[in-house]
Amino acid sequence: MDSTSIDLKGARIALIELNQGCLSIHLAYATLVKTLTGSTETTRWWQAGVLQIDGAVLLSPLPVGSCLCTGGDIDDNIYTYRDMIPIPMESRGRIRCELHLEDSPEPFIATGSTLRLEMQGIPKYIEHLRPSEMA
Repeated sequence: MDSTSIDLKGARIALIELNQGCLSIHLAYATLVKTLTGSTETTRWWQAGVLQIDGAVLLSPLPVGSCLCTGGDIDDNIYTYRDMIPIPMESRGRIRCELHLEDSPEPFIATGSTLRLEMQGIPKYIEHLRPSEMA
């Protein structure tokens, strides 16, 4: 099965904002990893996007300005996506987002009731990764 996901490690976050209960995490640069059915290779791409959480409750202060993500978890009901976000992503229920940010001793954590990822623009190709390069 073909799949695409965002690698949270190294994602550049332009801004995290809360507006009337909607948390928006603006990804200025996120690396995408694409796999194709029947292929031993994967490809890397980059694209911008916005991860939105409605009914957001902040469990830590909002980061100020841009930052670099070094990893994190997206909890979608019973599933936890560690250091990645599958594309497409849209869900409702028990949502939790924990992002580890460079130069921040504590993670940024928020919960909510719905989650959606909206990619912006066209993905730009970076490279092919062959099985020997992925180890």
